Amino acid sequence: MQFRDLKKQYEVLKDEMDKAVLDVAGSGKYINGPWVKELETELAEYVGVKHCISCANGTDALYIAMMAWDIKEGDAVFVPDFTFFSSGEVVSHAGGTPIFVDVDRKTYNIDPSSLVDAIEKVISDGKLEPKVIVSVDLFGLPANYDELQKIADKYGLKILEDGAQGFGGEINGRKACSFGDIGTTSFFPAKPLGCYGDGGAIFTDDDELAMKMQSIKVHGKGKMKYDNVRIGLNSRLDSIQAAILQVKFKAFKEYEVADVNKAAKKYDELIKEKLGDKIIIPFIPKGYLSSWAQYTIQLKDKDTRDSLQSALKEEGIPSMVYYPKPMHNQEAFEIKGEYEFNTEGTDALCDTVLSLPIHPYITEDDINTVVSAIEKNLK
Repeated sequence: MQFRDLKKQYEVLKDEMDKAVLDVAGSGKYINGPWVKELETELAEYVGVKHCISCANGTDALYIAMMAWDIKEGDAVFVPDFTFFSSGEVVSHAGGTPIFVDVDRKTYNIDPSSLVDAIEKVISDGKLEPKVIVSVDLFGLPANYDELQKIADKYGLKILEDGAQGFGGEINGRKACSFGDIGTTSFFPAKPLGCYGDGGAIFTDDDELAMKMQSIKVHGKGKMKYDNVRIGLNSRLDSIQAAILQVKFKAFKEYEVADVNKAAKKYDELIKEKLGDKIIIPFIPKGYLSSWAQYTIQLKDKDTRDSLQSALKEEGIPSMVYYPKPMHNQEAFEIKGEYEFNTEGTDALCDTVLSLPIHPYITEDDINTVVSAIEKNLK
């Protein structure tokens, strides 16, 4: 059994995929070929924004946003404590200070009340200037943007939507990556929409920001390649990855998002039927749609979680712990003490979460096998 079966996806898409790769190979247009611009147009239309700027990876997408906003020393950027390292790493790269905020144990996303507490603390302290909220659409579920936007408006902050795991998710029909002042995503192979290497994209409705980020991603170029008006990066999406993504994106829109939601629903039904309240299943608020980067359950404590993961491994069932260590405990961030807040939700999740195999091509038999193995172990 595969945790996320990319081989099966390739088997289904093989003819189109092989043709796309060979077309690029035969064209000689390996950098900035027509596939890149075509993909950007398709992605912008899907998300519902004016501009899509592709780049080399999801981390660069976040960092380019930081550079475009001129985040620097003395700036405070608020980041969920329960997320992947890059969400905070890019803040430090830019020179700012990441302030880690507790998350909602039901949705796994940044907790608005904890965010307000952190902002007020930074303001009263007076050493840093609040600038940006990095919302993270964790495990495929968009964050609570109704509340986050109110907070951003009240305190004059920007929202950077980290949609690396959330691409394809929705709130009342509005697509993930459209909620922030800037939205980003990752095309890492295991993401909801992934390529065959690294890739990323940035989304915005702001014309001036779009032009600036287009410049930053190509060495800060101006009117031409050798006119450099700012310090930038070398962060282009290769033509071959763009062509691969065009094939995958078609499948993603036509059936993959729907099929992975059917798989999640099947998990929900079986777990409720066989395990009752022994497991906390993912919570999807009314009006929300998840793209299910992960199907993440909660067990009662760390020992139960670790024991279950070991038992599943013995039966050939892969599982993952996202994430075993909170951001505020990462050694790389040297901001302990002064800007530590209540992290009760994050600490609990790090000890109890377990992600199960899920993808658009998983079978009902596979889901039955996973849930039966969980039932046997917990009984």
